[in-house]
Amino acid sequence: MNPEAVSEVDRVPHGGATDTDLLDFSANTNPERPSGVVSVYESAYGAATRYPSDDYCEFRTAAGAYLGCEPLSVIPTAGGSEALRLAFEVTLDRGDGALLPEPSFGEYEREVCLQGAEPTFVAHDRLLETDPAPYEVAVLCNPNNPTGEAHPRADVRAYAEECRAADTVLIVDEAFLDFTDYRTLAGEPGVVVARSLTKMFGLPGIRAGMAVASGDLRDRLDAARPAWGLSIPAADVGAYCLRRTKFVAETRDRVRRERERMADALDDAYEVWPSDAPFLLLGVGDRRVEDVTDDARRRGVVIRDATTFRGLDAHVRVAVRRPAENDRLLDALL
Repeated sequence: MNPEAVSEVDRVPHGGATDTDLLDFSANTNPERPSGVVSVYESAYGAATRYPSDDYCEFRTAAGAYLGCEPLSVIPTAGGSEALRLAFEVTLDRGDGALLPEPSFGEYEREVCLQGAEPTFVAHDRLLETDPAPYEVAVLCNPNNPTGEAHPRADVRAYAEECRAADTVLIVDEAFLDFTDYRTLAGEPGVVVARSLTKMFGLPGIRAGMAVASGDLRDRLDAARPAWGLSIPAADVGAYCLRRTKFVAETRDRVRRERERMADALDDAYEVWPSDAPFLLLGVGDRRVEDVTDDARRRGVVIRDATTFRGLDAHVRVAVRRPAENDRLLDALL
């Protein structure tokens, strides 16, 4: 990290409501959790009087089986955001260039700037058509947040080959890929994949995630990761969740059905962006975004003001939750 850059970088706004009386559609986390998580967490409490085993063998084994990659390729991190920071730390130096999508997750720009590197932005749907050669790093969010579209693995893999030929590291944020039928790029040479357990398993406070890479990139990530970076409860709960494949499949089906239903219902009143993710981006037309979010809040629903994303000025983002909860959102917005 470049010390001179720290004073020039601000915090990034995110979704999430602290008022438990409100129904939160501003954060894209699963409202359901796998059964049995509580007992796993409680069992881990007894082991929390000692340091974690720094090899995280069980977590890595479960993650490797879930992603279909070598367990040693998995670098445990405290959430996907730490995986991203670690990836930028081992790939960028002061003055380096990074290719970033817009609109997309605001932490990319922040983390690139903290390294003293220079971000260059390209439209999110044109990133895979952009020459990676001028940049040390290119970043892809798949599916993209907040727009929701996902790229097939074949297309991303072809771009990874371009990046390798250009000696550019491709960082792929797959925080929402669990909600699609597309396969991960974990283990692809020259690629760092960032994953989070937050979204699919509905446990943002656990702070469990991973970076995945092979070869020299893997070695650098593993050398740079903090000791004991994943708590025992996070590691144990994470390993347990990664083995709940039936839960993942059921969640994916529910989100797909509900997302389609919500999009159809909202289509006449909003510009609904096509999405493969557990959220929808809505254009509000000539209405003020503040009026739309305030009206929803008065009806007990919190939605995300998407104008905080670079390039958006008349949009909100809404998560896909359970059917009855989604009905409340539709009532509030319509």
